[in-house]
Formats: sequence, C-alpha cells, structure tokens
Amino acid sequence: PDCCHELLGHVPLFADPNFAELAQEVGLASLGASDEDIEKLATIFWFTAEFGLCREDGSIRAYGAGLLSSFGELEYALTEVPTRLEFEPSKTVEQKYPITEYQPVYFVADSFRDATAKLREFNATMKRPFQVRYNPYTQSVDVLNSKDKVQHFARSISNEMQLLASALEHV
Repeated sequence: PDCCHELLGHVPLFADPNFAELAQEVGLASLGASDEDIEKLATIFWFTAEFGLCREDGSIRAYGAGLLSSFGELEYALTEVPTRLEFEPSKTVEQKYPITEYQPVYFVADSFRDATAKLREFNATMKRPFQVRYNPYTQSVDVLNSKDKVQHFARSISNEMQLLASALEHV
C-alpha cells in the first residue's frame, strides 16, 4: 500500500512545477525551525501534500496523496459530509487530525501558486537563526548566514533581473 501511495499519490504531482515549489517551501522552512514550528509545518504538509483539495475550473479537486491513493477517502472528501475550509496556514496549523480514519476537515487552496504564496507569508513569521534558499545551479540548499553569502545571493538576483529585463524587451 505505501508503494501505491508514493507512486500514485506523490510522484505525479512532483511533475507539476507549482506543486513541487509548494512542497519545497515546506522543506526549506523546516531547516533551522524550532520543534514547535516543525509540528506546524508537518500539519501544513498533512493538509496539503497528503490531504489537500484545490479549486480548478469551478470545482473542487483532490491533489493530496493520501486522497489519491485511497478510493474510499477520495470519494468521501468530495462529498458534502466533511468540513471544507480555506487554506490559511496560520489557521491550518491549529487543526488536529486523525491518522486512522477519514479526515473530518479538509483545506481548499485556490491554486498551488496561491497556497505557496500564503505559505511563504506564514514562513516569514517563523523565528529561525538563518535563512535558506534552494540554489538551482548547484541543486543544493544555500544557508544565508554570512555577509558574503548574502552579497553573493544579491549579485545573483541582480544578474537574473538583468536577464529578465532583457527578455521583456524582446517580448
């Protein structure tokens, strides 16, 4: 069953760059986070990557792997029986959840991009001893904990902005 959950639930979603960015945001936020904040991020992960619902073309669609790998819960989640709340990370983290029965509450995002934006706002409220970013060139996580690292990151952003400005001139 776990193999089905991973292969049918999680793997296809990581092919969607917007979902992958949402999942990555949870992971990056966990680095240097307190135990309390890790619990909050785990709850967010539960209600997004595992049991998330999303609006698409005027209907509610399931995207959480826990839903996609369980026909019974998928069917249940899309009925009027469970409570559906808007995905707001500061409220989502307060929701308790059962792990051995269908969820009584699901959170609905307007889109993966919207969920990621809300998650970034929430993550900015977390107290961490440093900031991190994913570096696509080295495919690693940069810890921004020194003046040199922050300056290097700023130069990188400046170079990307110049490239963006040039591309916009040609569009």
